[in-house]
Amino acid sequence: MTSDLARQLREGTQHSHSLAESVGFIRCFLKGALDQATYQQLIANFYYIYTALETEMAQLQEHSVLGQIYFPELHRQQSLTEDLTYFCGFQWPQSLQPSPATNLYVERIQTLAISDPLLMISHAYTRYLGDLSGGQILKTIVQEGLKLRDGQGTAFYEFMAIADPKAFKVKYRQTLNQLASMAHCTADSRRSQSCL
Repeated sequence: MTSDLARQLREGTQHSHSLAESVGFIRCFLKGALDQATYQQLIANFYYIYTALETEMAQLQEHSVLGQIYFPELHRQQSLTEDLTYFCGFQWPQSLQPSPATNLYVERIQTLAISDPLLMISHAYTRYLGDLSGGQILKTIVQEGLKLRDGQGTAFYEFMAIADPKAFKVKYRQTLNQLASMAHCTADSRRSQSCL
């Protein structure tokens, strides 16, 4: 059994993606109307989200299904730490706390990792493939909007461990498309103790 899970995820999140792009902050961001304080809070929120996501995925890397999409080369926690340190110094955790919405998102990730870990697939897909796909455009917007030079403050958008982002996205989507049959097989094996 095969499933085009990558396409389903893309189509299933399309409406939410459109809604997100219509939010005032995002519209301003995409036009390059950025101020440093707001951007610092944004990447601080990302830091807490990615820390939760990467912590939980690391703990699930031996999971028969989720382990297939555990790609440490996608991890963003360290790059966000670099950017926050660049903008705010080493004391940034004292001045930038997660927003209430970020706290809810983090709690959701932590809950799913325990109660329904397969739903982590959608969170990993949405976050990482979004960053890898639109990251270079956003990097340019941030550089121009905040007048940054020489890659300073934009480590978040750099995937240094991925030599060919396009090829990696193909690999990631192919892996996703194998997950549905793996999940089905895993569920069947629990019931019958055999998986053919």
